[in-house]
Amino acid sequence: MHLGVIGQAAGMFAVTNVDDILILALYFGRARDRAAAVRVVVGQYLGFGAILALSVVGALGASLLPESVRPYLGLIPLALGVRAGWKAWRERGGGGEGDDPVAGPGVLAVAAVTLAGGGDNLGVYIPVFTAAGTGRLLVYSAVFLALVAVWCAAGRFLATRPTVARALSRWGHVVLPVVLVGIGLVILIDR
Repeated sequence: MHLGVIGQAAGMFAVTNVDDILILALYFGRARDRAAAVRVVVGQYLGFGAILALSVVGALGASLLPESVRPYLGLIPLALGVRAGWKAWRERGGGGEGDDPVAGPGVLAVAAVTLAGGGDNLGVYIPVFTAAGTGRLLVYSAVFLALVAVWCAAGRFLATRPTVARALSRWGHVVLPVVLVGIGLVILIDR
């Protein structure tokens, strides 16, 4: 059971944070020294920790819902996936996201960007956490926190690989909506 839960947690983390790899790569690309790189990592943990805490609190509140209503929480990631797909389709001819207004990778700036981009995380994590018991919730949380370190390492790696960063930039917007819709459907159908 734990290996299955670990796999689910890793997959869920990966699809809801694929955009963070690019953002981290951009921040690490601006980190000129080790101290700046540490600030990026601390900021990422701070922002993701806030997302995780909000998800747990939201799940506790949602767990007060009747059992028959809980599967409909799958509509949240489904709607987020449709919204992300619509946004990607509308912006298909546009350029990049523009310049990063932050002059350097500060802890609070990285945390704020991580938290601000965490709407899809909340929309997926809250319904999943609501259906999970305490043991599974602890496994999800531990896997997520371990994968933040992996994501930081991947962002650092990508910061030095422009070809890989361009590929993620090109296809990440397509993968995310598909996976969010899939997660929503699984939550709706699985109960």
